[in-house]
Amino acid sequence: MTLDKLSVGASGVISAVGGEGPLRCRLLDMGLIPRTRVTLQKVAPMGDPIEIRVRGYELTLRIEDAQKIEIEPEVKG
Repeated sequence: MTLDKLSVGASGVISAVGGEGPLRCRLLDMGLIPRTRVTLQKVAPMGDPIEIRVRGYELTLRIEDAQKIEIEPEVKG
């Protein structure tokens, strides 16, 4: 599942970061690295961008970039 498919308030753990060249490096530099927990905080009214919480701060990503981040959703229970 990719980060853009997460529902508001749901969390997951990053399993892989895709993209190529500078985009991938930029995502990794922002703290989006494998085994990091992320929570979807908000979605803009038109659906793009989204706001996630990662490593104690809020980060806004375009849907196009969020589609490159593979996550494993957390199961509550």
